[in-house]
This record gives sequence, C-alpha cells and structure tokens, in this order.
Amino acid sequence: MGLEVDDLVEVGVRTARLAVVPGVCQPMGIVHGGIYAAIAESLASRGTADGVLEQGKVPLGMSNNTSFLRPVGEGTVHAEARAFHRGRTTWLWDVEMRNDDGKLCATSRVTIAVRDPIA
Repeated sequence: MGLEVDDLVEVGVRTARLAVVPGVCQPMGIVHGGIYAAIAESLASRGTADGVLEQGKVPLGMSNNTSFLRPVGEGTVHAEARAFHRGRTTWLWDVEMRNDDGKLCATSRVTIAVRDPIA
C-alpha cells in the first residue's frame, strides 16, 4: 500500500503518511475507503504492539469503524492514531486522516485485542 509509518515517539501515539497514487484510488480517482480502514488498522495494531510485545502479548484486530468525510484525489493522506484506552485485554484507538491542507478526510475507531500468542 505504501504506508510510511513514522518512528515511535511515545506509546499510544502513531503517525504515518500515504502518497495518493493510482493504486490506492477507486475508479472515480479518489482514495478507496478500504485504504483508510487499512491505515487505521495498521497504526492501531502497530501502536498496540509497541505497548504489549515486551509483556509477551500480541495485538489482534477486533473492530474497525471508519467514516469517510472528504474525498482525496491527490497529494498525501496524513494519519494520526491515539490510544484513549490501554487496558489489559483491549486497546481502543481514534485515528484521524487529513489531506495536505489539514482538512479531516476520514476518521476511525479501532479496537485491538491483547492476547497471549497462539502456540
């Protein structure tokens, strides 16, 4: 997909960018909704991993609800994910995706399960 995830700055926050290229667009020339959902899931899963892998736990996607607010057909999608609940068995994330002008284009609420590794 071409998602460029930034280095970890703090546990519970993740940022990334995605260049808008034909491969991430639907036939009308705008970013496909599934791309926004994939960005959100990627950041929430990776962000949860940052906080739980050292404890021997693994993150597993549980729920992803993404709303599309403004079409993007060029430039870059800028994403920021923030964990607002970091529990023992679940982490909840809000993810905002904006265009180059800083306008909100999509938002996601993602739930990540925290589990023992599957043997």
